[in-house]
Amino acid sequence: MSPVAPSETDLPPDPVLAAERAHLARALDCLSEMRVAATAVTDAGVDAWASERLGAARAERLRALAADPGVPPFFGRTDSGGPVPETFHIGRRHVRDDAGDPVVIDWRAPMSRPFYQATAADPQGVARRRRFGFADGELTGYEDERLDTGDDGPGEFLRAEIERPRSGPMRDIVATIQPDQDDIVRAPLSESICVQGAPGTGKTAVGLHRAAYLLYTHGGQLARTGVLVVGPNRAFLRYIEQVLPTLGEVDVAQSTVADLTGRVPVRGVDEPATAVLKGDVRMADVLRRALWGEIRKPADDVMVPLAGRRYRVPVERLKRYVDDLRRRARGDDDQQLLHYAAGRERLAMLLAGDARRQKEAAGGSPTDAETRRAARSPEVRAFCDEVWPSRDAAGLVAALFADAALLARAARGVLDDGEQALLHWATPPRSVRSARWTEADAVLVDEAAGLLERTQGFGHVVVDEAQDLSPMQCRAVARRLAAGSLTVLGDLAQATSPWSAADWGQTLAGLGRPDTVVRPLTRGYRVPAEVLDYANRLLPVIAPGLPAATAVRGEPGSLRIHPITDLAGPLTGVVTELAAEPGSIGVVCADDVVGEVVALLTAAGLPAAALVDDGEPPARIAVVPATLAKGLEFDAVVVGDPAAIVAAEPRGLHRLYVVLTRAVSTLVVLHRDDLPAQLADVPG
Repeated sequence: MSPVAPSETDLPPDPVLAAERAHLARALDCLSEMRVAATAVTDAGVDAWASERLGAARAERLRALAADPGVPPFFGRTDSGGPVPETFHIGRRHVRDDAGDPVVIDWRAPMSRPFYQATAADPQGVARRRRFGFADGELTGYEDERLDTGDDGPGEFLRAEIERPRSGPMRDIVATIQPDQDDIVRAPLSESICVQGAPGTGKTAVGLHRAAYLLYTHGGQLARTGVLVVGPNRAFLRYIEQVLPTLGEVDVAQSTVADLTGRVPVRGVDEPATAVLKGDVRMADVLRRALWGEIRKPADDVMVPLAGRRYRVPVERLKRYVDDLRRRARGDDDQQLLHYAAGRERLAMLLAGDARRQKEAAGGSPTDAETRRAARSPEVRAFCDEVWPSRDAAGLVAALFADAALLARAARGVLDDGEQALLHWATPPRSVRSARWTEADAVLVDEAAGLLERTQGFGHVVVDEAQDLSPMQCRAVARRLAAGSLTVLGDLAQATSPWSAADWGQTLAGLGRPDTVVRPLTRGYRVPAEVLDYANRLLPVIAPGLPAATAVRGEPGSLRIHPITDLAGPLTGVVTELAAEPGSIGVVCADDVVGEVVALLTAAGLPAAALVDDGEPPARIAVVPATLAKGLEFDAVVVGDPAAIVAAEPRGLHRLYVVLTRAVSTLVVLHRDDLPAQLADVPG
């Protein structure tokens, strides 16, 4: 196999290239006509609801067909064998002509799968697979794999696309999806999957492409229930936010766990031991006890007004109503689990229904409206306030932490005295809003909200960097899952949180899908072998038993290790050298020296800026706090003072492993102090 580039002016034109360019022009014309047709859809004026739905559908269609400059309509082609070969051009979205015939096949369509899966050993009806090269939207060349003659090895175009310099947000990998990745992307909607993906294996991209595939294949179902992507921080979400729109999917919710659980303003920071305790799954039991412990036994009869008369509901029946509802809340029977607020409303209706039956037994016939008014009467509301008081989530958690006696009752047999002391607020805040809530508190407030009322669920949830979720964060995600399925993405070797587990079992159980199959991705497509092998030296210490990733490509000179005595001169020299080449540069250092590093680089005339969680990403040279590096990639990475990164946190070696695997082309390590023993004997 050999790529064909544009013909020189003194050579005959390549007829294949000319034909493919003509097809490209036709596809662009057809796509433009599809946009015009979508714009021309008119409102028949049937009614307001129909007009609104038509307008929404038209807007969604136009967004899906929106032109994406620099992204060609197709990237590949398959030719079938046999006497009458069929040709299919494969692209990011379906393109048809005026007659409705396909010009480009959507990559998610079943007939596109052989483009990703066919091999010489199993050609799946494909005789030739063709990949195209583009520059600035122009078709510049093509490369053929002849599966019917045994030629199915990776070519130069595939390698070039994988290694293409990275600047700006993450790109889709739709043109380069490999068979092991494609198996995950096209897994059924009913199947939950956990991807244990080593660095550079494309796990994040695979998860996003699976979301796009499911939206295409199950559009009607997921249009009702929605798809949610959960990332570790906002910087990560900004990095991936353009992937799904380039694949034609614009209506996907993207959020961090902090955003999902942001019911209270976060202004405080927990001590590590307190944060770990608040993330412990036992806190769910403490909160449940605190809430349901509020319910009291009825002490007297209640007079319920209904349609001009008052009916006595005796205390024994009241006790039975309350006990039955509490059993449903605990899940002691086969009925649907009852939320606290719904139980309060149900209790009021039970009292009104009791009065209605009494009136009917006496020959009356109260209406449904009268019964509902009885349930809202002052007498019934007063009874519910006494027996089943109204609560709000933040108020419940605040009361639990402020009242040592309440905390002791709810935590009896669950938390010991020392643990209760970590949770107790010695000086209660003046109000719920003024409390110095922490991120872990916010997750507990969300748990309480989930006990009070049903949380909206999605049809499919993609969770990235899931190895760092606490058990309580897992529960927060699980509440958004409802009856849908999961795509869990992560790498145990990159687990940096204090509650990180040694295997996926705890996380998957917390997410409500304990039987989820774990699928490993161990072929690294982005990180050079020299860099990956260097980082893999840490695996026996940070993740014993986890198989090391192998890179599909080597890049001599991609790893450079320099001992230094002072950071300033070597750092500016290395970054200046790297900036002379195209691509993004990430300078990764311990969080507490980010400002110092930015000052060093800008003083040398380099356009560097710090990467922050809720700010815009730097254009070219990003100074990255080590704690924000996870999930990001840069063409070149400079690691400043790895010993400081390791020393900054208990799982510092795990953090260093993350940092060392962010480079796509070049990794430069500048170390002032001793390197970890596992890395010390590698020559620079």
